Amino acid sequence: ARVMIPHKTKRGSSSMARLKTYEGIPPKYEKRKRLVIPQAIRILRLKPERKYTRLGDLASLFGWKHDSLIQRLEERRKVRSKKY
Repeated sequence: ARVMIPHKTKRGSSSMARLKTYEGIPPKYEKRKRLVIPQAIRILRLKPERKYTRLGDLASLFGWKHDSLIQRLEERRKVRSKKY
């Protein structure tokens, strides 16, 4: 992400400081009612012939060793969040 942002300038470094990324759902939104945003659904947005990939799959191809852990945690999160 640093390549896309001018991180060496004052404006770019302050925007990097404000940037927050999460694996999964942030804790403050975990217990809220889930909404479906039709504009964000991959099947509706992408053409059928268009290829796509998941970031976790790509990272595991390049040596990331935590994909199975993230999959287990995601399954647990889905079970807990069924009531929301």
